[in-house]
Amino acid sequence: MKQKRFGRPHGQLLKDKPWGKAFPLFEAIDSFLYTTGATTRGPVHVRDGLDFKRMMSVVVMALMPAVLMAMVNTGYQANLAMQAVGAAAAGGWRGWLMGLLHVGYDPSNVWFCLVHGALYFLPVYIVANAVGGFWEVLFSIVRGHEVQEGLFVTGFLVPLILPPTAPLWEVAVAMSFAIVLGKEIFGGTGRNWLNPALTARAFLFFAYPAEISGDAVWTAVDGFTGATPLAVAAESGMAQMTQQVSWLDAFLGVIPGSMGETSTLACLIGAAVLVFTGIGSWRIMAGMLAGAAGFWALLYGIGSETNPMFAMPFHWHLVLGSFAFGLVFMATDPVSAAATRRGKWIYGILVGVMVMMIRVVNPAFPEGVMLAILFGNVFAPLIDYYVVKANKKRRVLRHAA
Repeated sequence: MKQKRFGRPHGQLLKDKPWGKAFPLFEAIDSFLYTTGATTRGPVHVRDGLDFKRMMSVVVMALMPAVLMAMVNTGYQANLAMQAVGAAAAGGWRGWLMGLLHVGYDPSNVWFCLVHGALYFLPVYIVANAVGGFWEVLFSIVRGHEVQEGLFVTGFLVPLILPPTAPLWEVAVAMSFAIVLGKEIFGGTGRNWLNPALTARAFLFFAYPAEISGDAVWTAVDGFTGATPLAVAAESGMAQMTQQVSWLDAFLGVIPGSMGETSTLACLIGAAVLVFTGIGSWRIMAGMLAGAAGFWALLYGIGSETNPMFAMPFHWHLVLGSFAFGLVFMATDPVSAAATRRGKWIYGILVGVMVMMIRVVNPAFPEGVMLAILFGNVFAPLIDYYVVKANKKRRVLRHAA
């Protein structure tokens, strides 16, 4: 039986044909350019205008401010560093291309910063999507199902949580680890119990720590070293950190860090889009904020003479590191987060508490958002199980009465 999609015959590729194994690849291209031909039929189904493709498209739209800020700030930090060391032009193919485009290195010129930063972000983005797409299509062909659009979100998230100097071969390895071992080995999209992007980041952090952490990876200039404000606060205290960066700079995102995690403003815009469309859970966001604030208040009250992180005010925690990015785009992942209403509150609070515990109590690891969310992913199924079990118990008692 032939289907028609916008008047085009769509039955020429069937699984019983010699080319049937390649049908998922054709379906992926067709679905990307047009829309799915499958429609819900029958009176017993709930009809909704939001399908998986549209949901992922909205998430990508919510990520656009962070993507734009990633390119601008990456170029801005590089141009600042070049100005500080007296470098006249970038090295390699980037310098050649910027010269060809007549783009300078003035850090006050937003266009110059955008182009320079794009030359670091786009290669990482292209490699992440090419490698991820290869594994997605391969598993779809082997299993005989359609390619899932979740790849497009993961393809944006992985570059955004990496430093601009991340080697491309490590990006390829990390993306392979995320797609194969973080998702497909468990059955694919919807069955993974860990966030694939965070799985990639954790793999790189533990497998190649020299290229993913330290002071030399946050600014895309060879030989230039500079710690993130969060690392400065952990090592030297708030007074030293506030001499180098203002709260407004941190809020806007014009500070060193992973490419897409620095701008709290961009994350807030994305949060507004996700909450307004109902795709991102405001309960998880509010729970994470409440858990982090509550545990921060406890640690701030206790204080420490040896660990300066105990003295960091909470409003600084909100704009440093990946707290805002993790809160909006990582913790709210509908697959790896808790699904029940009460479970979302518990899950968010747990992640928030773990962020402060890792970030403040452990002086050797000032950034704790990645591990905290992965920890929450592990416990999300258990949280939902006991929430559902408690609801059943209350219902039985109510009917028994």
